[in-house]
Amino acid sequence: MRRGLALLGVLASEEAVRVGGLGVVQIAERAAFEKSLVSRTLRTLAEGGLVERDPATRAYRLGWRLFALAARAGDPRLLAGAPPLLRRLTGELGERTHLSVLHGPEALALHSEAPIRAVQTVGWAGRLAPVWCTAAGRALLIDCSRSELTDLLGAQSLEDAGPNAPRDLDEVHERILAARAHGYAVADEEYEEGLLAVAAPVRDFRGRVAAAVDVSAPRYRLSGRRGAAAARVVAVADELSRRLGMIPPEPPPLGAGPGALGTPAAPHDGSSADMGSSTPV
Repeated sequence: MRRGLALLGVLASEEAVRVGGLGVVQIAERAAFEKSLVSRTLRTLAEGGLVERDPATRAYRLGWRLFALAARAGDPRLLAGAPPLLRRLTGELGERTHLSVLHGPEALALHSEAPIRAVQTVGWAGRLAPVWCTAAGRALLIDCSRSELTDLLGAQSLEDAGPNAPRDLDEVHERILAARAHGYAVADEEYEEGLLAVAAPVRDFRGRVAAAVDVSAPRYRLSGRRGAAAARVVAVADELSRRLGMIPPEPPPLGAGPGALGTPAAPHDGSSADMGSSTPV
């Protein structure tokens, strides 16, 4: 089973998808398994429809049965409710939006909606991104304690990211705490230079984080309306939470100011005047 899962992981890599599949020798090299074992495992996976072999090139690629299995995975209310809400959000903001879930130390994009633009961020449906330097990742970890963060990312290398990425776990946790205080996370040139993203958590009926909604765009296009984008992202995430059975908190008593009884203040643009720091969330 472990060997089969490892081979499926190799065939799901960007390289394999880009070239349309890999041969047995290539797969064996990347998975670090003996060629004969790989060949036998691939035949078994092919019999089950999980992989298929191109009759001309003899290269293996992921099979269609995986798509049928994926369609039945996860919370059906989440998968059914998110696409129309993301399409509406994309239409309002004119930027690409995503729905992601936590997958170990990474955020897995389940769905992506694209605007009609010549310049836009890459569609991430089906792809993985590190949680420590992405807005979606920190929205997914918004309830995470420092010890839980160490357990999740302690062995991770915090390198190969954008210029504003956190440098260590303490800084990652500080940005998680900031996201918790504001109700949403911002990654400003953290994942890559020139990219800005805003994300908010989606909660299930128990109040636990089930997913994250985010919008990402070139920084020059989104930075001037970051506050408005955050407000819309939070609204869509809250709507999706309600569809999952999340009960909103009781409203504060009449006359109570923002933040009373734990009620979050309205989303803002994340500027230094609001946050008391120029450090991006």
